[in-house]
Amino acid sequence: MYNKVIMVGNLTRDIELRYLPSGSAVAKSAIATSYKFKTSTGEQKDEVCFLDFNIFGRSAEVANQYLRKGSKVLLEGRLVFEQWTAQDGSNRNRHSLRVDTMKMLDSKSDSAMGGDNQGYNPQVGSYNQPSNQYTPPSNNGGMSNQQAAPKQNFEQRIPEIDIDEDEIPF
Repeated sequence: MYNKVIMVGNLTRDIELRYLPSGSAVAKSAIATSYKFKTSTGEQKDEVCFLDFNIFGRSAEVANQYLRKGSKVLLEGRLVFEQWTAQDGSNRNRHSLRVDTMKMLDSKSDSAMGGDNQGYNPQVGSYNQPSNQYTPPSNNGGMSNQQAAPKQNFEQRIPEIDIDEDEIPF
């Protein structure tokens, strides 16, 4: 049995995904968490904690697909003390979080990076409701679609995503 650590924070950088020789995925990144408090003098203080983390297996691939710098996540796992020798020969060490459970806390609209995206964005993995009007790409020498041709109504097409329920880690 180990002591579980639960951290909620925002990614400080995009996920770095690699594969072990066994074929298992490993995702690495870091989160920043903050703790706000008042001192005895009434001054507002903000402590920030940065923590590297590793996610393994299918969860690593899901994290790489859906998480970006700034994404809010809840990570549950255990602290691991890592030691290594740097290129300059010095001994280095740090604590990192070996993640067992990951929950994405951003809403779908927050994940769309900009909010104006319509339709499915495979880079982000979110779906926003498209408008009722389809506007084809313009190849009309710079004229607006209103000048070139009237908009046509098409049925809304929602992309089908084939996901096996057993593959979803959360």
